[in-house]
Amino acid sequence: MKFLRQVATVAAKDLRAELRTKEAINASLAFALMILLLFSYTFDPEQEMMRQISGGLLWIVFAFAGTLTLNRSFARELPNDCLDALIAAPIPGSALFLGKCCASFVLVLAVELVSLPVFGIFYRVHWTGQFPWLFLILLLGTWALTIIGTIFSALTVNIKLREVMLPMLTYPILMPALMSAMRLTTSLVNGQPIPDDDFAWLKMLIGFDVVFTAVSLALIETVLVG
Repeated sequence: MKFLRQVATVAAKDLRAELRTKEAINASLAFALMILLLFSYTFDPEQEMMRQISGGLLWIVFAFAGTLTLNRSFARELPNDCLDALIAAPIPGSALFLGKCCASFVLVLAVELVSLPVFGIFYRVHWTGQFPWLFLILLLGTWALTIIGTIFSALTVNIKLREVMLPMLTYPILMPALMSAMRLTTSLVNGQPIPDDDFAWLKMLIGFDVVFTAVSLALIETVLVG
């Protein structure tokens, strides 16, 4: 229970800090909506090809918009040596890491849920038809993006070009999760159930989340202190 309270405290602190300034969430939301708008002029929503690439297009937008939020996860602690104070605080690094993951997860998921209705309007897809399954894929895919983005945000926080390095490190590692989420989302945003053959992708996405969450928790002390 003490560990969970520490995680909740860190997450609440980050959410309050972000909601006070709204720097990351405004940038992410504006970026996502702008890309969706621009792509809607590039692709004809009536074409069959558009329905085939809809899931991939949606997750490309989510992935790029999400890094704008994740980049601020540890960077907001740099002024006044707040990061050093957090590391020196009497809480385990895993609690600090999970708290920041949870805060970023909520922010990224909020951007995605706002973007979905816009996506449905611009691309004329019936994304509400399979919403429970779609929401599950959003949760799993967003956690994969968050866990990888947060660990690399901690790793690159002291690098001057961290805005460039974060996506360069994140996307190659995230590729299996993104491929799974894209494949599963394509059917769901068109109002169709997940095909039986695609449940292997769901298992891959769940496995990715479990494995990289465990690896990140094991390495976070080294990343923060070492």
